[in-house]
Amino acid sequence: MGASTYTAKVKRVCCIGAGYVGGPSGAVIANKNPTVQITIVDLNSERIQAWNSDTLPVYEPGLARLVKTARDGIPGVRKPNLFFSTQVDKAIAEADLVFIGVNTPTKTRGLGAGRASDLGWLESATRRIAKAAERDLIVVEKSTVPCRTAASIREILIANGKPGVNFEVLSNPEFLAEGTAIKNLLNPDRLLIGCLQTDAGWAAARQLAELYATWVPRERIVTMNLWSSELAKLAANAMLAQRISSINAISAICEATGANVNEVSYACGLDSRIGPKMLQASVGFGGSCFKKDVLNLVYIAESLNLPEVAAYWESVVQVNEYQRSRFTKRIVTCLHNTLNGKKIAVLGFAYKKDTGDTRESTAITVVNNLLAENAQISIYDPKVTESQIMRDLGENNDLEALKSSVKVHTNPYDACDDAHAVVILTEWDMFSNKTPAVVSLETPKNSGLGLQLQLPPTPLSSVADEERSRSANDSNNHDNGSQCSRSSSSSPADSSPGYFAHAASPSAGKADGCSLVVLSPNEAKQPTSPFLWTRPSSPLIVDDELPSRLDWSRIAAAMQRPSYVFDGRNIIDASNLEKLGLRVEAVGVASSWKVEAASV
Repeated sequence: MGASTYTAKVKRVCCIGAGYVGGPSGAVIANKNPTVQITIVDLNSERIQAWNSDTLPVYEPGLARLVKTARDGIPGVRKPNLFFSTQVDKAIAEADLVFIGVNTPTKTRGLGAGRASDLGWLESATRRIAKAAERDLIVVEKSTVPCRTAASIREILIANGKPGVNFEVLSNPEFLAEGTAIKNLLNPDRLLIGCLQTDAGWAAARQLAELYATWVPRERIVTMNLWSSELAKLAANAMLAQRISSINAISAICEATGANVNEVSYACGLDSRIGPKMLQASVGFGGSCFKKDVLNLVYIAESLNLPEVAAYWESVVQVNEYQRSRFTKRIVTCLHNTLNGKKIAVLGFAYKKDTGDTRESTAITVVNNLLAENAQISIYDPKVTESQIMRDLGENNDLEALKSSVKVHTNPYDACDDAHAVVILTEWDMFSNKTPAVVSLETPKNSGLGLQLQLPPTPLSSVADEERSRSANDSNNHDNGSQCSRSSSSSPADSSPGYFAHAASPSAGKADGCSLVVLSPNEAKQPTSPFLWTRPSSPLIVDDELPSRLDWSRIAAAMQRPSYVFDGRNIIDASNLEKLGLRVEAVGVASSWKVEAASV
C-alpha cells in the first residue's frame, strides 16, 4: 500500500468511547477544528444521552463551555461539529480516521491476573472497525496498551476487513491528567505519534499531525516507531508513580525523625535535575492509570524473564499500599487504638481534586480500613455522588451493613458535626486553609541557624477562568497556523525541504526511529479526537463553580474533644488549626501537638 492512500485531508473523525478522555479530547479537537466533524460513539446509551444534555457525565474545569460551543454551535459564527452517538457502525463507515480509546483494565482472572492488561474491549472495538469500514482508514490506538499491541490490531483489521479496504495503524497515547485535562489538551508537553517506518505509515502519521497542528506547536508533535510510542506511555506513568512513592517513602522517615517532608521535597525540587513536580507527599496515588500501568510494566518484565526489573517496579505499588495502611494505622493510634462507634468525617472521595472520578481512589481503601475498625463514617465530596460512593464501598462490604455505617452528606459541616476526627483524602481547594503566597529567597526568615523558607501552598487557580477568557477568541480564530509558525525559525528540522524531517526517506532526519513532525507554516489545519467504551457512572454537576472555603472554626466548635484532623494531602496550615484546639496529623510531618503535650 502506497503513501498516496492517505493524502486526502481528514474531514470526519470517529472516536470510539465517551469517557474521561474521549469527551474532553473530542471537545477540544472539535473547538480547534470547526470544519472537521467529530463523532464520539459509545455503547452506553445513558452516557451518550448525558453528553447531549446540559448535565455532562464527566466533570472537568472548563469542559462544559467547550462542549456547548462545539456541540451546539454559535449562531452566525460556527456550525455544530461535535456529535455524540450510539450509531457506532455508521460513524466508522463515514470516518476518515478512527480513534480507539477503550478501557484496558487489569485482568482479574486467568493468565497474568492482577498485572496484565485485559484487551478484550480493545479487540472488540477493532473487530467492529474491520466489519464497518467501507474505505481506506487510519486507525489510531489511544488506549494505554502493552508494547506491540498495534501489531495485533493490524492483524485483526487485515484479516476481517472488506476486500480492497486498507488500514494503517498509529499509536497516539494521551498524556492528559484528570482535573487538568482541558489545560493539558490545550497546551500539551508533547504529542507522540507512533507509526510503521513505511511510506504509508509516515503518510498516515502526517494526516494525524495536521489535525493536531491547528493549535499544538509543531515542534511538540513527535513521531517514532509504533512500539516506542506504546511503551513511552507506560514508562511515563510508571516514572510519575515512582516519584510519588519515592517522596512518600521519605515521608515515613520524616515522621520518625522530626524532619518535615515539605521542606525536604522543596529542597530536592530545587535541584534542576530533579525539579519540583510530583514531589507532594500524600496518603498515596490513585486513579485508573498509575497502578494499572505500573503493574502492566511488571507483567511485561516478568514475561520477558526480567525478574529484577519486575521487582523494582512492583515496589512502587507496594510503597503506595504501605502508605495507605500506615495512614490508617496513624488514625487508629491517635484515637486511643479504637474507632468502635466513633464518627469519622471523610472530606473528599475522588482520587484527586477537580474530577469526580473515584477509580482506585485512596479514599476507598482508607474508608474500608476504617469500617473494619467499626467506625461510623460520614463522607462529603463536592463532585462525587452518593450512589457512586456506595457503589465503590459496596464492592467489599455488605450493602445493608454499609447503609448503617456510612452516611454521605451534601454539606461538609453536617459531615463533620460531632465527629471525633476529620480525614482529608482529596486535595479540594475548599478544604485548605492555606493562603496564596510567593516564596521569597531574597528576604527569608532567619531562625539564627540558617534560612527558614516559607513553602508555597497548594496552587488555588483553576483552568476554568482561563478557559472562559480564552474561549471567545478561540471560537473566532479557526486558523491557528501562526501559533505553529512563531517558533519555526528555531526548529531543528527547518532545514529539511519536506513537511516531515523524514519526508524524503523514512530514515532521514531522525535518530533511533524518532523525528519531529515538521509541517509547513501554511499547513496548520485540523486535529482529531478519542475514545472509551465506558463503565457506568452518575451524572455530575455541569458548571465549574465549587463551594467556598471551609470555615474551620465552625467545624472545630462542632467536633468531639479531643478533635483531630488527619491531613492526607498536606493542604492544611497546622498552626492555624491548632489555635482552634484541633490536633493536626499531616503526612511526613511530626506532630507538634504531641511535643507540646509531652512538655506539659
